[in-house]
Amino acid sequence: MLAAAAYSRPFKLYRYSQRQWLERSLQLGEFRLCPAGEVQAATSHQDQILPFGSRRSAPSTNYLTLSLANAWDDSLFDTFAGADCCLVIHQAEEFGERIHRAAQRALPSWAGIDAAVSYGVPSPLGGAFSKGKQQAAEKEWLFAWRPMQPELLAHPVVIRIGSIEGIAELRSRAA
Repeated sequence: MLAAAAYSRPFKLYRYSQRQWLERSLQLGEFRLCPAGEVQAATSHQDQILPFGSRRSAPSTNYLTLSLANAWDDSLFDTFAGADCCLVIHQAEEFGERIHRAAQRALPSWAGIDAAVSYGVPSPLGGAFSKGKQQAAEKEWLFAWRPMQPELLAHPVVIRIGSIEGIAELRSRAA
C-alpha cells in the first residue's frame, strides 16, 4: 500500500545538487535515499519526537530520506555544497507516487510518507520532519521511510523510477 502525502504536495519540487547527479535523476529517475543520521547528524536532538509520530519501536535516526525544496531560490545553490544545477520537477504528484512505488519495491518492510518540514516547532510527523528555525530557508519537502520491524537498519539505497524527462527539467544557476 502506498503512503499518502500527509499534506498536499506543492505543484513543483526542486532538487539542488551537482549536474552529474541530477542528469542521472532526470534520465534514469535515479535517487539516493540516505539514512537520516547522514543528513541530520548536526541537528538531531534527544528531545525530538520520533519519526512519523509517537511510535516507540524505531530509533529516531533509523529512517531513510530524500530531500527536495518546495520553492525555487537561488540562495539554495549556496546552502547545498557543490550545487551547480537544479532539477525542477513540474509534476510533483506524479513524481511522489513514482518515488513511493519504487521505495516500496526496494524496501517492502518499510513505511513511507512525504510532507513539508516544520521549522522551529515539532512536526506532528516527528523528528524526521522537524528542524530548527535557522534552517527555514531550505523550504524542504521531505520523503521519509522507516522500518516496520525495529531490527531493520537504515543503509543508503538507490532507487530508480524511470526517466522523468517528461515531467522535469534541469536549470543552471542564474548568472
